[in-house]
Amino acid sequence: MSLPLAVLVSGSGSNLQAIIDRIEAGRIDARLTAVLSDKADAHGLVRAAKHGIPTRVLSPGGYPDRAAFDAALLAAVRESGAQAVVLAGFMRLLGKDFIAAYRDRILNIHPALLPSFPGLRAHGQAVDYGVAISGATVHFVDEKMDNGPIVIQAAVPALPDDDAKSLGARILTLEHRIYPQAVAWLAAGRLAIDGRRTRLAPSDAPLAAMPSPCLVNPPLEEGF
Repeated sequence: MSLPLAVLVSGSGSNLQAIIDRIEAGRIDARLTAVLSDKADAHGLVRAAKHGIPTRVLSPGGYPDRAAFDAALLAAVRESGAQAVVLAGFMRLLGKDFIAAYRDRILNIHPALLPSFPGLRAHGQAVDYGVAISGATVHFVDEKMDNGPIVIQAAVPALPDDDAKSLGARILTLEHRIYPQAVAWLAAGRLAIDGRRTRLAPSDAPLAAMPSPCLVNPPLEEGF
């Protein structure tokens, strides 16, 4: 049975689109029950509507405090029937009650090789630090920001003349591959958390072709 997923977005939703495309191609055994946003102008809502996915806006300003907003967000996800949650550029920290309700069933993607450069401006942080390698991380969500067990990471070169925009564009190409892959593994029940590590159950699926130079681990499977 396909895994019911809710997706939370705050912006353009390009990773949401990558997930939708893989679901429609039959590569992810999941269905999107709702796309929710804290911003009425988030383009991710437009993307969802084009595919007939229910959308809803919950503006934090419409609630008396953060606890009330968090409770409403949790209620909306539950009402959608979702059994897992994907954060696709959702720019708010989830409340502890939300995380407890969906413990080990919330995924996030961060545009850096965690634990390096958590939080905002990850690309800018990497460029300012002068790193030679950067990338993206898909991880489970816990109570700390950008902290939960890592599912998959992708690394690319950071070039001497890169700025945040050029480095971010290079990383985004791989985000659109590793995030759908992680969601597919979650939907297939192949991920198990073991302390700080995420264990991936083996599969006989053929591996995807990868451009050079880049490194992805665990390796991407065909279709991603």
